Amino acid sequence: MLMPKRVKRRKQHLTKTKGRAAVGNKIAYGEFGLIALEPGRITSNQIEAARVAMTRYIKRGGQVWVNIFPHMSVTQKPAETRMGSGKGTPEYWIAVVKPDRVLFEMGGITEALAREALRLAAQKLPIKCKFAKKTDLVEQGGEA
Repeated sequence: MLMPKRVKRRKQHLTKTKGRAAVGNKIAYGEFGLIALEPGRITSNQIEAARVAMTRYIKRGGQVWVNIFPHMSVTQKPAETRMGSGKGTPEYWIAVVKPDRVLFEMGGITEALAREALRLAAQKLPIKCKFAKKTDLVEQGGEA
């Protein structure tokens, strides 16, 4: 499970997911990518499940890059606890994702194999995603 090694503050306020991704919106490492179409919060377990689904489908051929990391903690109070007495303890970690963010990238495999592997990964995530090629993003006006 992904989580930060150290954090400056253990408990955080949750951020807004308005707007579009300003960074991480271009395919930088591989040839194919999975791009978020809507905002959301992805847990570390969901990221790991998507990564495992991709690597198993491509039978550990090619390369996979995970471009998101769960930096933010989500806290919960225990069940049947009275109101007050501070904020709860961190329970799990999330990555805040905005539309157009590249979540995963793949390289060194055929397009058909990458398309199916990224489709399987998208099924593990709670947001809508699309498959993209690096060449398509360059033709639309974005830089590689």
